[in-house]
Amino acid sequence: MRKPIIIGVTGGTGSGKTTVTRKIIEEFGDVSLAYIPQDAYYKDQSHLTMDERALTNYDHPLAFDNDLLSDHIRQLLDGESVQMPVYDFTQHNRAEETIRLEPKEVIIIEGILIFFDKELRDLMDIKVFVDTDDDIRIIRRIKRDMAERGRSLDSIIDMYTSVVKPMHEQFIEPTKKFADIIIPEGGSNNVAIDLMTTKIRSIIPDDLKTD
Repeated sequence: MRKPIIIGVTGGTGSGKTTVTRKIIEEFGDVSLAYIPQDAYYKDQSHLTMDERALTNYDHPLAFDNDLLSDHIRQLLDGESVQMPVYDFTQHNRAEETIRLEPKEVIIIEGILIFFDKELRDLMDIKVFVDTDDDIRIIRRIKRDMAERGRSLDSIIDMYTSVVKPMHEQFIEPTKKFADIIIPEGGSNNVAIDLMTTKIRSIIPDDLKTD
């Protein structure tokens, strides 16, 4: 298999990264893809109590095991399979199970801080930053965390104002300068997504495409 193409998709919490990633996957249904969320690579916190885990700053670069993520991407590039961690947000810790990932022609990495780590960033062929207004992002985070992660409204708002927003300004927003493509307003910007997918398809070798 030819060396896979690595696409990185980043942006602030609730920016629409997952929607953009899903649309890329839908567009390239004729190419085998692997999807790697950075959220799966939060560090193991089994040595901490539940209360201590809840105090972790999950929007700080140190919350992620980027060394493991980079190692897994390099293994996939070398044609080897990997065991991707599974993160349980209700327990603030890694689950016991893992997900086996096989090498694919296109690998999509998605997460809030994938551009912050230079080693990880240098593995990417195309870097996409999803840029969405702060008000829209907090509303999306509230809906998501209440529905999917068992958080209360008060805890989400407190976390956003005390941690998420300042971490975004300090660590995420500055990485926009590394992007090859910036998509305003996330998944609703169909024109930008069409331009992006056209660019991606232009660099995928013809022998990786199927009819």
